[in-house]
Amino acid sequence: MTQHLHTIERFIKDESFSGVLLFIATIAAVIVANSAFSQSYFDLWHMALGVTLGEHTISMDLMHWINDGLMALFFLMVGLEIKRELLIGELSSIKKASFPIVAAIGGMLVPALVYIAFNLDDPKGFGIPMATDIAFALGILMLLGKKVNPALKLFLVALAVVDDLGAVIVVATIYTSEIHAEYFLHAGIVYALIWVLNYKRVTMLLPYLLLGIALWIFIHSIGIHATIAGVLLAFAIPISSKVNEQEFIQTTKESVDEFEKYIDEIPILNHHQIDALEDIAYNYDKVQNPLVKLEHQLHGFSAFFIMPLFAFSNAGVILDFSAVSSNFMIVIGVVLGLIVGKPIGIVGFTYLAQKLKLIQKPNDLGWDEVIAVGFLGGIGFTMSIFITQLAFLDQNIIDAVKLGIFFASFIAGLLGVLLILKSYNKKSLQGL
Repeated sequence: MTQHLHTIERFIKDESFSGVLLFIATIAAVIVANSAFSQSYFDLWHMALGVTLGEHTISMDLMHWINDGLMALFFLMVGLEIKRELLIGELSSIKKASFPIVAAIGGMLVPALVYIAFNLDDPKGFGIPMATDIAFALGILMLLGKKVNPALKLFLVALAVVDDLGAVIVVATIYTSEIHAEYFLHAGIVYALIWVLNYKRVTMLLPYLLLGIALWIFIHSIGIHATIAGVLLAFAIPISSKVNEQEFIQTTKESVDEFEKYIDEIPILNHHQIDALEDIAYNYDKVQNPLVKLEHQLHGFSAFFIMPLFAFSNAGVILDFSAVSSNFMIVIGVVLGLIVGKPIGIVGFTYLAQKLKLIQKPNDLGWDEVIAVGFLGGIGFTMSIFITQLAFLDQNIIDAVKLGIFFASFIAGLLGVLLILKSYNKKSLQGL
């Protein structure tokens, strides 16, 4: 029984569970939206909610609180991941970063061009097929287990980080409402204060988060999509700790020795032992990297609450395919952008850049695996739905595009899985 519980705990902690949960939330949303509860489902997300701070009031419906508020926390986690990868991860050197960066650029440009080719008169939805849903793509890889080359996973993660950065830039610059320039000064002052905390080497997270809320309010007031506040805040969170590892080991050993020194026969801790424990707790806080600590704290909340809730609130679409036929060019632009544009962009750009000796493909990554990642990049899903809500106001168009995203993500994911299994079987036969 204990072993069974441990297995469940490991599964819940695994990244694959996030992808499974997203899939369940999406199916549930579609079922409810097409059931007797349909009207109640849509009415729930359009229920108005407001927050008043002094003379400043923010009022939005529940769906906008999810898409603008909770998604800002998701983008905060994305920003933390981008910063970590740039400083110490797969993007921390030109040699490491060049291949996934070129892949990501191709994976954004070609799908956008494919969409524009079908929608020359009104290309504003070009950002929809540019996005990759990393949670879903990684979830698929995790479910395949040891059949996935570790180098393939690293490549997908690095590519997705750059892809996320591209999505952030597109959302910030293209999909904005009317700009209220008077709030730029307020947002600038708040952001400057956040960087002052960084400069003063403040590692406590609470001051950053409180100022982050103020930054979100002012960016929302400007008219720029408020999720950008999460990314801006992430870039200002310090990565270095106040106490280095060796110092932590030394002081902890001293505290443990102090704790042991004052062991007595009384079955409660004495004040010497309590002081020793408090010293350990103090240094425990000081040795942690603020950026990594916050990213770790946000990961579970994002993966198991924010993204499934976003999927459940946004994926609900009435299965009326007449909307698809009346918006066929938009839908086909999204579908082909994800299924065709993504793999052509990712594989084509990297292959050409390698031929020109601008980049070098990692030795432990085969071209068949690069192609597989190209198709996995076509799983737009929640990120594509997010950009769809920004690009269009007409609910018929939004519903039609969602159906296109579901279809394209399913086909892209299936092709990616088949290519990974084919690569695995090929390597297994070579090993015999």
